[in-house]
Parts: sequence; C-alpha cells; structure tokens
Amino acid sequence: MAMKREITRDDLMPLAEYAMVRAARRAAAVARKRNRRLEVGPVATFHFEDYDSMWLQVQEMLYIEKGGEAQIADELDAYNPLIPNGRELVATILFEIDDPVRRKALLARLGGIEETAFIRIEGETIKGLPEADIDRTSADGKASAVQFIRFPFTPTQISRFRQPGAQIIVGFAHQAYGHMAVMPETVQAALADDFD
Repeated sequence: MAMKREITRDDLMPLAEYAMVRAARRAAAVARKRNRRLEVGPVATFHFEDYDSMWLQVQEMLYIEKGGEAQIADELDAYNPLIPNGRELVATILFEIDDPVRRKALLARLGGIEETAFIRIEGETIKGLPEADIDRTSADGKASAVQFIRFPFTPTQISRFRQPGAQIIVGFAHQAYGHMAVMPETVQAALADDFD
C-alpha cells in the first residue's frame, strides 16, 4: 500500500471521537518515533516526519486550541508540507537545552546551521534544504531552536539508502556545531518506508 502524502479534511477525526482514542494514539506515536529519531551531537535531535506524525500533530493542534472548522485549513497548510513526497526525507530538528542562559548563548553561535545539515550515504552527501518561506536564522545571527529540513534523494541514493548495512551518517557542517551520528539500522529501516 502506498504511503499517504497529504492530510485532507476527510482524514481528520471529530474532536469528541479523537478524545476517546487520544491517549492510545499518542502512546503509539511515541513508540513509533523511537525509530524515526536520531540524536546528533549533545543537543540536536532529528525527528523524521511522515504522514502519521503530521496527522497526529494536526489532531493535537485542533484538540488543544479548539479553533473549530476555521482552524483546519491553517493546520493543513502548516503541516502538509512536512510530509515526505516519496523522494525525500523531512526532519524537524530540535536544539534542546534546558538552561535558558546556555540555550541563548549556543543559539547565538549557530546562525545558518540550517544551511549545513546533511545525510551521507556510503560517502555521497545529500545537502539538506531548509524550509523556503521562513527565515530560521535572525538578522543578528541567532538560530531558531526548531528547524525544518528536507533532504531530496535521487533514485540511486534511495536505492543505496535501502541497502541493509549501508553506512548512513547524519550531521551538520557548521563551524560551531560540526557533529555527526551514524544512523542505526532500525532507523534506516523505518525511514526506508518514506520512499516510493
């Protein structure tokens, strides 16, 4: 069965119905996300998105904000672009630092980090593309703690990604945060389903 690539109004549950299954849906999502995340360096985590993660995000926003029918179009417009199109991976990257002083100091040094994210498969680098419509580094050079990056793949790169045992490295080539991590095979196997 082909992976769904867009959430429509018809895919959403009425809030009363969602409330009855919310705890179970959230628990299942937490379990699923274990194989769709990767820590890169001491404070960055890549969360690789898909239809299911974005569907839950939309349902949660509608449930929490209770904006009704008027809110639905905005949520779909915000979250549908984060669903991979079958030829890419899409990551939400969080820089998680509890101490506000440390967080502010680090983010002040990470301007432009969204331009340096990459995935390397067997030595070939796929450069991440930050979301085009939002500037994630401020004019004074401070990076946002949340980044949205897509990684477009060629058919050959997809084939290599799917090979069991392929060495896949995820990282940043930023002078203040040049960290990398090897993608575990469990994550690789989960993300391989994002491709057509």
